[in-house]
Amino acid sequence: MQQDQILALLLRDPRPPCDVVRIARTAAGSTQGALGRRCGFSASQISRWENGRSPLRDIGVLQLLATALGLPLQVFGLLPDTPDGVSDRTMPGCGPTVGPVLVPMLEEDDPMRRRTLLFGVGGLTGRALLGATPAFGAADPIRSLETSLLNPPIAHVEPVQLAELRLAVAQARSVFQQAKYRDVAALMPEVLARALATRADLHTSDAVAAVNRHLAELYTLTSKLMIKVGNDRLAWTAADRALRAADACGDTLTQATTRRSWGIVLRRAGRPETARQLVLDTAAALQPELHRGTEHLSVYGSLLETGAYTAAVDGDRDTARSLIAEAAEAAGRMEAGPHSAAFNSTAVSLYQVSIARVLGDSGTAIEHARRIDPAAIPVVERRARYYSDVARAFHQWGKPEQCYRALLAAEHASPDEVRYHKAIHQITESLVRHPNARNLPGLTAFAHRTGVPV
Repeated sequence: MQQDQILALLLRDPRPPCDVVRIARTAAGSTQGALGRRCGFSASQISRWENGRSPLRDIGVLQLLATALGLPLQVFGLLPDTPDGVSDRTMPGCGPTVGPVLVPMLEEDDPMRRRTLLFGVGGLTGRALLGATPAFGAADPIRSLETSLLNPPIAHVEPVQLAELRLAVAQARSVFQQAKYRDVAALMPEVLARALATRADLHTSDAVAAVNRHLAELYTLTSKLMIKVGNDRLAWTAADRALRAADACGDTLTQATTRRSWGIVLRRAGRPETARQLVLDTAAALQPELHRGTEHLSVYGSLLETGAYTAAVDGDRDTARSLIAEAAEAAGRMEAGPHSAAFNSTAVSLYQVSIARVLGDSGTAIEHARRIDPAAIPVVERRARYYSDVARAFHQWGKPEQCYRALLAAEHASPDEVRYHKAIHQITESLVRHPNARNLPGLTAFAHRTGVPV
């Protein structure tokens, strides 16, 4: 069938975007890889779009595909001159957006998200009017952080200079990476309060955008911390606020990073399919920008890792393997530099351990773990997480001695990793009751140190 006949068919008989792409590509005699190269996406991403596993909803992506396939925008149900196709959008209170604006793909009628948004706005405004002050210095820093999240004050808190705020955010990030969760919880309420007060005190769009970037990172760190301590409801609240700050600042990488965090929260809330789609849509929107440098590639690879793990949690082995293979390929393209510490081949290997474990392949998880030199993991939080994953895999495999040794290694890397991790508490309780518990010297003392009743 000739190109003009295909076009007439698609205009006369509207099809879903995935069918349009597949029909037009096949008629043109092009492969998925060739089409991907023309518009800046991988063959795997084109495949996901064509088979409907990754919905085509982003207008900028549809424009790229239409151009690459030589099709008018009408075949995708778009008007030729729609203003939504403009990628250099400007949002109130910030500068132009670089690249496509990433929108979280969530159900519009999601009541939980609606309540979170309403609660967040009401809490912020109401507390400012009431003149509440932050409860700094409470005995339990994690409980204090929970309180500040639910009661976010800005009144009577002095704003700071942007340089000072940037240093405070860097300190919070560093303390979290050292896996000192109590310490970062103690820091966070005041840093968040200062950031909010600083944003309220600024008047130029560039300065407000800069504070929003910092707020997005702070709320993302807070969401990660709440996941560590097992408080998924507040992890949701923090991730939602990170999303709003990221969208307000208009920075593509900040938006992508916060959507990765949002995807993790969604997965833990029992929505793995929605979480996976969000993460993959975000990665797809970022893919044409990978030529911009290693920072883009690092965020992109991290999204693929999260997508692979989410697919594994959902029991989808093929997608998990496909995505982690794509992440490994991206890691191979990383150059040495500051962003390679966040995403590299070792980071992919750590995810391979986790993916095999959640799929029930304990032996495979341990085989992946044995290929990793834990001493070469520079970030303490990741090293502690590595030992925790190894312990969980050995426990799942029914090997209590090896599991206990891994728990002790995790504690040596970070006492807070075993003190707050609910899965570690459950494993410890199981070991205490195990018939071979007497062969695990110091187990009772370890249980006491981690807060597990014996």
